Amino acid sequence: MADGRHEQVLDALGTTIACGDLPPGSVLRLEELQARFGVSRTVAREVVRTLEAMRLTSSRRRVGVTVQDPIEWNHYDPRLIRWQLDGAGRQAALRTLTELRSAVEPSAARFAALRATPEERGQLRALAARLEGTARARDLQTFLSHDIAFHHLVLGASRNPMFAQLSAVVAEVLTGRTGHGLMPDEPQPEAVALHVEVAASIDAGDGDRAERAMRDIVVQARDEMAALFE
Repeated sequence: MADGRHEQVLDALGTTIACGDLPPGSVLRLEELQARFGVSRTVAREVVRTLEAMRLTSSRRRVGVTVQDPIEWNHYDPRLIRWQLDGAGRQAALRTLTELRSAVEPSAARFAALRATPEERGQLRALAARLEGTARARDLQTFLSHDIAFHHLVLGASRNPMFAQLSAVVAEVLTGRTGHGLMPDEPQPEAVALHVEVAASIDAGDGDRAERAMRDIVVQARDEMAALFE
C-alpha cells in the first residue's frame, strides 16, 4: 500500500511540476505534502527523493524543497515525459520529442543495417509482418506493443548504447500518442509500409535506404500529429 501511495503522490506532484502549475522557485515542505496528500512523512520524503533524483527539485536546509528550472531537469526520464504528455503542454512536448527522434532514429537505422545480427534482422522482419497484421485488424493496442518492440530493436541493433538508452523515451512517445488519441483510428498503410521498408533495408544491409525510410516514419508521425492538433 505504501508503494502505491508513493506512486500516486509522485504522479500527482510530478505532473504539477512538469506542467508548470508549480513554477521554478516554488518551495515545498514535507509537512505541507503530508497534509495535502494525506500521507506519512516517510512517503512524502521518498517522493521528494525521487523528484530530486530526476532533478526536478532540490533541497536546502531551512529553505525546503525548491522546484528547479526546467533546464536542470532530466528530460530523458520516461516518467517526466509521461507527465508532460498528460498536461496542457502536450503539443510542445511532442514537438520536442519528435525533433529528438528525427535526429537519432534515422542514424540508428543506418547503423543497424551495418551492425545487426542475423537474429535481429529476422526479428525485425517478423515484427514488421505483425505490424501489417494488427494494422489491418485495427488493433491499436497490439499494434502499439509491436511498434515499441520494433523501434526498441532498431535502436539496440545500432550497437550504440546512447541510442539504445533512448528506447524508453520513444516508447513513451508512442504510448502517449495512442493513449491521448493522437493516432489515426487505423494505422496508415504508408506508415506500415515504411516499417516494412526499414526491416527489409536493415536485413539487406542497406544503410542509406534504412535511414531514409526511418526518417520518413518520423516525418509522417509529425505530420499526423500536426493534422490532429489542428
